[in-house]
Amino acid sequence: MTTLDTSNMTEQDYLTRAVTLSEALPYMQRYAGETVVVKYGGHAMGDPELAKLFAKDIVLLKQVGINPVVVHGGGPQIGKMLARLAVESEFVDGLRVTDQATVDVVEMVLSGSINKEIVGNINAAGGFAVGLSGKDGHLIEARKLHRTKKDPDSNIERVLDLGFVGEPAVITPHILDSFLESDIIPVIAPIGAGPNGETYNINADTAAGAIAAAIDAKRLLMLTDIAGVLDKNGKLIQEMNATEARAMIEDGTISGGMIPKIETCLEAVETTLENPGVNAAVILDGRVPHAVLLEIFTEHGAGTMIRKVQA
Repeated sequence: MTTLDTSNMTEQDYLTRAVTLSEALPYMQRYAGETVVVKYGGHAMGDPELAKLFAKDIVLLKQVGINPVVVHGGGPQIGKMLARLAVESEFVDGLRVTDQATVDVVEMVLSGSINKEIVGNINAAGGFAVGLSGKDGHLIEARKLHRTKKDPDSNIERVLDLGFVGEPAVITPHILDSFLESDIIPVIAPIGAGPNGETYNINADTAAGAIAAAIDAKRLLMLTDIAGVLDKNGKLIQEMNATEARAMIEDGTISGGMIPKIETCLEAVETTLENPGVNAAVILDGRVPHAVLLEIFTEHGAGTMIRKVQA
């Protein structure tokens, strides 16, 4: 476990720290006993110092009575390993075409080296993390992801075969229920099992959103490499509801790679008869140190919050 160097701290430094803790108390009480799903990826995961800070933040959440669930990505690491093994892969509309050789590498990297590195960081920070994938305990039952692409000249749509790229069909959170009742912090690789036992690579954002909705999480936090959702003047939008988010997609305010992230958030907060949905989803900048703590324990937050539309 790491320790803080306090040798150069002044009395004012100690007072500032005490005031900060005191101001965080109402938020600790608000989230006590609640579950927060954190999608972890991007620069926050690739930078060693940010990775250590992230681990400490996750341990702190657990220590104050919040139940964090970490779902991680690993696209750059997968790409590097595929290159090392001379396994060729291509992307179609931002999705990696995943044949059998590629999915074997994807599972090895996500469920192996990346997952265990995150688990190790959390344990080194004083937590008790356990790594698993969506294949463990039937957590994520997956189906093949189907996408179509329209030819710009003929307007004819063709079905894209992305191989072993999947999406969650059923989330069975029993294994997480047992973890959340203990001091264990689950760290999940977004790999799912198909109906015939085949392995599917699932987008980490999608997996995190589906898990958050299935376990009635208080919050879904999506760490990205941008500040959040920006308006047409480039200013951060701090909060919106689901209706406003859909309108911003329609008018082009939300565009490009932000659209699938927003759609994941909208699916997570959507209320159905079977599922009450996540209370709110937040897209925040994982490059900011302690972004998770800033979002949960301050009034200002650290990104863009998408809330469900209240009836």
